[in-house]
Amino acid sequence: MKIKTVGVVGSGTMGSGIAQACAVSGIQVMMVDISQEALDKGQKSIANSLERLLSKEKITTEDQSRALSLIQTSTQYAAFEDCDLVIEAATENASLKIKILDQLKTHLKPQAILASNTSSISITQLAQVTQHPDQFIGMHFFNPVPMMALVEVIRGLQTSDATHQAVIEMAQALGKSPITVKNSPGFVVNRILVPMINEALFVLGEGVASAEDIDTGMKLGCNHPIGPLALADMVGLDVCLAVMEVYFNQFNDSKYRAAPLLREMVAAGHLGRKTGRGVYAY
Repeated sequence: MKIKTVGVVGSGTMGSGIAQACAVSGIQVMMVDISQEALDKGQKSIANSLERLLSKEKITTEDQSRALSLIQTSTQYAAFEDCDLVIEAATENASLKIKILDQLKTHLKPQAILASNTSSISITQLAQVTQHPDQFIGMHFFNPVPMMALVEVIRGLQTSDATHQAVIEMAQALGKSPITVKNSPGFVVNRILVPMINEALFVLGEGVASAEDIDTGMKLGCNHPIGPLALADMVGLDVCLAVMEVYFNQFNDSKYRAAPLLREMVAAGHLGRKTGRGVYAY
């Protein structure tokens, strides 16, 4: 199946990023959100991002104009009726995503593929509420979407080979590098990344080294562009804790227990950059 038109549910950071990546690649996009105000904010974000790419000579003026012309918006799911692929990019909340997927049932053409940009929720579980579970798949983009090459393509138990192949080809058409992942808590990247962040907080809490030295050690010793503690502040310490608790509960394995310091910092409201204070002060 050749995907020519893409629908995006949500115009926030991830939704607008996905819409931009599709439009820059010449694909018609329909972006839907609950209010015109949210859509205007998403479109402004896309326009600003394209302007930055233009200033860095990553795209031409023609590319910029074409991309903007390929993005349409609506507050109604009925606008998805002609889309070959619809990507749900709402907030990372299982009940919200299930509600959206259930509402989409009557607005998609029978052969349309439905994907979720979830970073942690079971694709097999979400597929149950869709009309065609074999046409449902995970398509986990990374932030910022226009710059990050990776897409985790997650197969649920019900996902068909045809759906998987179509989405792999779609990701490649966007200039991305897709990897195929079996449905499992955290998939691949976050399954490895968040426990690493958690271990860095164990090391900090035990007084093995200062935060600055831990981050310097990982940057210079492992060639990471950013240290795990600085990254934790970017992600949000509350998000890191929530992910660790999902792993602990679903794997029932003590190796996924959250670091005591992580719990303490979240309890104190020191969540990272978004609150002005986490491991570091901002």
